[in-house]
Amino acid sequence: MHMINVQKIKKDFPLFTRKIHGKPIIYLDSSATALKPQSVIDAMNFYYTRCTANVFRGIYTISEEATKGYEEARTLVAQFINGKTEEIVFTRNTSESLNLIAYAWLPYHPYSKKSSVVSTILEHHSNFVPWQQKAKELGIGFGIVKLTSEGTLNINDIEKLVDINTVVFAFTAVSNVLGTITPVKKITKMVKKINPHCLVVVDGAQAVPHMPVDVRDWGADAVAFSSHKMLGPSGMGGLWMKKELLEEMKPFLYGGDMIKEVHETETVFNDVPHKFEAGTPFIEGAFGLGAAVKYLTKIGMNNVREHEKALTMYAMEKMSSLDGITIYGPKDIDIKAGVLAFRVQGVHPHDVAQLLDRDNICVRVGFHCAMPLHEYLGIGPTVRASFNIYNGKDDVDALVEGLKKVKKMFSK
Repeated sequence: MHMINVQKIKKDFPLFTRKIHGKPIIYLDSSATALKPQSVIDAMNFYYTRCTANVFRGIYTISEEATKGYEEARTLVAQFINGKTEEIVFTRNTSESLNLIAYAWLPYHPYSKKSSVVSTILEHHSNFVPWQQKAKELGIGFGIVKLTSEGTLNINDIEKLVDINTVVFAFTAVSNVLGTITPVKKITKMVKKINPHCLVVVDGAQAVPHMPVDVRDWGADAVAFSSHKMLGPSGMGGLWMKKELLEEMKPFLYGGDMIKEVHETETVFNDVPHKFEAGTPFIEGAFGLGAAVKYLTKIGMNNVREHEKALTMYAMEKMSSLDGITIYGPKDIDIKAGVLAFRVQGVHPHDVAQLLDRDNICVRVGFHCAMPLHEYLGIGPTVRASFNIYNGKDDVDALVEGLKKVKKMFSK
């Protein structure tokens, strides 16, 4: 399997020059947020130092440069996931992208008391709570697809829960806890066969940064993702949605630049995607996201996936050799992303994370914004280690040594 030259990559990420108590940082929390390469920081600084101005509004050089950078980012993102430029709406993050659909599409779509929204037990709260709450508000059903014993979505549940009255089917491409990679294309085909009018919404937050994503091939209606998970800045996200759906969807926020004309009695809204981008956007964020997409494109998303596959396999082997450690999720590396949620027998996850922190090993602990999943599995909080292109086998070795120390301390 292909492994990226991690030492070379690490040089691109300024955070690794920092030492805490004389020791390097071992960052294993990329599922929460990814580190930023210098090129992303430089792109944002370029906006701040060379062309700070509002977009679309100024007929002067620096405003035109700002607009060009902002719109170039949209095109880069569209190419990255094989969408069309006008199908990319910039939001703050995946959560906002999903809420946009829940608020601006679902309530205006024809529904009845027989209607339902279906999500899955694998979901991050952002692709669960909006649908749960909107279903309650509208007085329609809310179905939840459960799992097989391998930690994959139960296909039989989809066939049982999705019917001709299902208005939205929302599911994740990759679980941020179990690392399960769902067969998006297969599931989308299944849902559309049962009900061609059902809106298929995919949470792509953990997929877009870690593997090749082709939204056209997936066949879904909408895919949400976040910049901060794909080496870009926080506060910047995206929603890819089929153009005809964006055109029929109502605006969610009203204000500057989502408007063509305003008269005393009526308003003409802007064309998509600008119809959904009210007010001054996060311009520097777009510059940063554009640079992140360029950086990932240069490495190649197939290479990113292969690297993380090899690293995850290595980590599962190493960690499985320790007694009393339970790793959750699929064992099959072809359907598992670089995410390892685990528990250490007899040790609270918070204690595990605190002790690992003594060696600057950064892991996440808790329910990872997926509490229904933890409840369904019948477990409390978990420790989560997640990988990216700047992680190598030495990081896994450090984690394993850290876990040995944890076990030793608690065996006394």
